[in-house]
Amino acid sequence: MDTGQDFIRAQVNNCLAQHGHLIESLRDHAKQAESQRYRELCTRYLPVMERHQGMLEQYATQLGAESAGASIKDAIGSVLAKARGAVDAMRESDFLRIVADVVMIRQAQDTFRTFAVAGDQLGNTQLARIGREAEAHHDDMQRVFNDLTADLFIQQAAPTGGVNASPATMAQSRDT
Repeated sequence: MDTGQDFIRAQVNNCLAQHGHLIESLRDHAKQAESQRYRELCTRYLPVMERHQGMLEQYATQLGAESAGASIKDAIGSVLAKARGAVDAMRESDFLRIVADVVMIRQAQDTFRTFAVAGDQLGNTQLARIGREAEAHHDDMQRVFNDLTADLFIQQAAPTGGVNASPATMAQSRDT
């Protein structure tokens, strides 16, 4: 197992690949989602996620990441993204797509939280800064995507098959 800077470099490279999959998913879902709200959320968060990716790429370069390794990961990532796209097409539902996005968002949250805490404890201010900023944005994104997930769940589960109410509206209607 790598140690020291080699370990940090490996984890940043892993995060780049993982976060890159999230970005590709947002790009795909901004185009293919049936829900206008889902498309808008993907479009809204895409520039923020791309900025995080850029910060990670810059940091990886400073750590001495090898471009050949990045090319291999990019190629693998491209193949995986195409495979994920095919699976998405089979899912046929915004609900299942957004659930998969939430899983990737949470995975990124955990990674960035680790970067923030470890960066602070190691005195690595750049790692800590990247971790804190990205974790905060992923926290926000996760809350908003979870709200939409609940709304889509309700729409699918409602006996009429198409309730267009938010969870708060549904709760109010039950209380009256």
